[in-house]
Amino acid sequence: MAEKDPDFFSHKLPTASQVVEELKELWGMALPITAMNCLVYVRAVVSVLFLGRLGSLELAGGALSIGFTNITGYSVLVGLASGLEPVCSQAYGSKNWDLLSQSLQRMICILLLAIIPISLLWINLEGIMLFMRQDKEITAMAATYCIYSLPDLATNTLLQPLRVYLRSQGVTKPQMWCTFVAVLFHVPLNYFLVVVMGLGVPGVAMASVLTNLHMMVLMMGYVYVYGRWEWRWTDGIGGICGGLGPLLKLAVPSCIGICLEWWWYEIVTVLAGYLPNPRLAVAATGIMIQTTSLMYTVPMALAGCVSARVGNELGSGKPYKAKLAAVVALACAFVIGFINVIWTVIFRNKWGGLFTKDEMLQALVASVLPIIGLCELGNCPQTTGCGILRGTAQPVIGARINLGSFYFVGTPVALCLAFWLKVGFSGLWYGLLSAQAACAISNLYTVHCCTDWEGEALKAKRLTNLEMMGHRDDTSDDDDEQNVLLVNEMIKDKFDDVP
Repeated sequence: MAEKDPDFFSHKLPTASQVVEELKELWGMALPITAMNCLVYVRAVVSVLFLGRLGSLELAGGALSIGFTNITGYSVLVGLASGLEPVCSQAYGSKNWDLLSQSLQRMICILLLAIIPISLLWINLEGIMLFMRQDKEITAMAATYCIYSLPDLATNTLLQPLRVYLRSQGVTKPQMWCTFVAVLFHVPLNYFLVVVMGLGVPGVAMASVLTNLHMMVLMMGYVYVYGRWEWRWTDGIGGICGGLGPLLKLAVPSCIGICLEWWWYEIVTVLAGYLPNPRLAVAATGIMIQTTSLMYTVPMALAGCVSARVGNELGSGKPYKAKLAAVVALACAFVIGFINVIWTVIFRNKWGGLFTKDEMLQALVASVLPIIGLCELGNCPQTTGCGILRGTAQPVIGARINLGSFYFVGTPVALCLAFWLKVGFSGLWYGLLSAQAACAISNLYTVHCCTDWEGEALKAKRLTNLEMMGHRDDTSDDDDEQNVLLVNEMIKDKFDDVP
């Protein structure tokens, strides 16, 4: 008879001490990642400020290029790298060091292949934008920024997987400090390249590339010094290539889910250009996107860390703790959402003044900011829910939810309200609100009502022991049968104890 594990069965209420312990675990990881995300946000703001110093043409060209590179490049790389989350976290939980290191190597190979078509798009940005009838001068400036940003693609093929690799092991403070040191030199780099050297737009792009390179080198140094004991090179190139298929099955849906959400904000920017006062609407949209990006730093950190926590516990065969981590994270997400609602209502009349002196623009921002706060009430739980689904190796479900919510709910509502019912600029953001609400409800239903935590623990064992190693042996079916028999015995023992 199998020995009963108290952490295997998820159908029990946690004690207060267990909740407190999980909060410490979760925020011990999430706070440094939140700080890191804020530092990355500051780096982006510094780049925009230096573009603004150069002039309105340079700022417009840089903004166009940043939007294009985010859509076609960075969103894809971040999305693909997030496919590592279930594999690395579950491998770490099960102490499968071979799989942990091999998965990182495989993801780097995948991203190296992915940047080839992305590079071709970036090189041809000018032709693409002119075909779309964009302004020639702005397009030329954007193309310059894009060309000088090309080396950043190679840097991100290492940087993005390293972030997931370290986070899946609970290593978050070193990431924060590596980012802090790199961003600390970002302002001097911009000043030297843009002001002293007079390089202009290429200088801003080069400063961003060098900052990310600095960040990547520091993280690689950390892995080399402190993580060599779990770094393995097994089976050579054949072993790496043999496991690309299973990893792609996780990476591609993760990428689609993230890209669908990122791209929706760019669609809103385009739609704003068709409103009666397009210049005012597009400017206000830019402020709204900057605001949501700032608010997104916390739920994004929470989602990444709960993905790691859920994966770790499933990998170690403790579905009860995995479910506890998910529930605690979702509760925290709702609290964060309420905080965002409160501050957006209180500061709605002052927030726009931080970005512009235009009173009409400030008034438009003030009218929409509370709607953005309500959006975060849905966005925080839905982002966290997506992290939980990635931790359970179910990114396909997350991608389907994002597709349905943003494009079959949010987009029709935004178009109907903004243009057909003549609600105007606010209608676009009510569309986002409906998308976030649909996404949050779908994620919560999936996590709470459709997730078999005990079954996910067995899948984690299968994922880490067989499929992701790039081969299947003859005993795999026997192992599955033994796993099922073991669970049946444990369930029988559990119900035998019920009077």
